Amino acid sequence: MADETVATNREARHNYHILGSFEAGIALLGAEVKSLRDKKANLKDSFARIDDDELFLFNFHISPYPQAGRFAPDPKRRRKLLVHKSEINKLLGQLVQKGLTLIPLKIYFTRGRAKAEIAVAKGKKLYDRREDIKKHDSDRDLHREIRGRG
Repeated sequence: MADETVATNREARHNYHILGSFEAGIALLGAEVKSLRDKKANLKDSFARIDDDELFLFNFHISPYPQAGRFAPDPKRRRKLLVHKSEINKLLGQLVQKGLTLIPLKIYFTRGRAKAEIAVAKGKKLYDRREDIKKHDSDRDLHREIRGRG
């Protein structure tokens, strides 16, 4: 059974150097799961943080499920990420370094369970982003030239 991708953070690789990633489960309420299955989620501006030895996902927007009525949870509430204590301790060791942060790359379902791919990342400087854009443009032009000759 293949993974069913719900949402991806398309800006993540543009704004950050990805140093490593891991998978975490997400603790959700029933109406949130139904909204996720309808792909009504947005990872833009979301991030993860460790509070009280637990990992949480902040600013992850899940649109309210229409049939939930007044029992629908807050769309941007913080959501607990389910990881082992040893992984949290390992992350704490990495995050002590200056400039590292946790960002979600994508949300997906595996075997009926909602999962998040979380990355340890370092923010890119403006000149790094400009360099990436130049490289991308030159690669695209090179591929056009090669295609044109064939």
